Amino acid sequence: MTYGLDNLDEVARYILNNSKSNTFLFFGEMGVGKTTLIKALVKHLGSEDNVSSPTYSLVNEYLAEGKPIYHFDFYRINSIEEVYDIGFEDYLAQDAYIIIEWPELIESLWPEKFVKMELSLVDNEKRKIEMCEVF
Repeated sequence: MTYGLDNLDEVARYILNNSKSNTFLFFGEMGVGKTTLIKALVKHLGSEDNVSSPTYSLVNEYLAEGKPIYHFDFYRINSIEEVYDIGFEDYLAQDAYIIIEWPELIESLWPEKFVKMELSLVDNEKRKIEMCEVF
């Protein structure tokens, strides 16, 4: 599906309504709009928190109707041990929404079930997203 900022809310709603998993792995080059789409998803989950990329903290936590949302960004990790050190496996074990940017850097730790989100640039105004459930 192709989208722009003008129909970002519609795309976020579609993703949430058509996903069987609460875990989303976001793939795409730097600047393609992963965090922008994640902001819309978090908003549609019912959170009023300020969403930003957790590039330096590795994880940000938001709350939506009593359920946590964990937003990871692994762009700056130096080793898989850093991911273990923050208790990543404990996060995955919770009843929560899990959103991961740069998951290709932690492939050995992917959960069994997730929604793969591949974003690509169409032009300055439009992005393309391919969504695939993995079980």
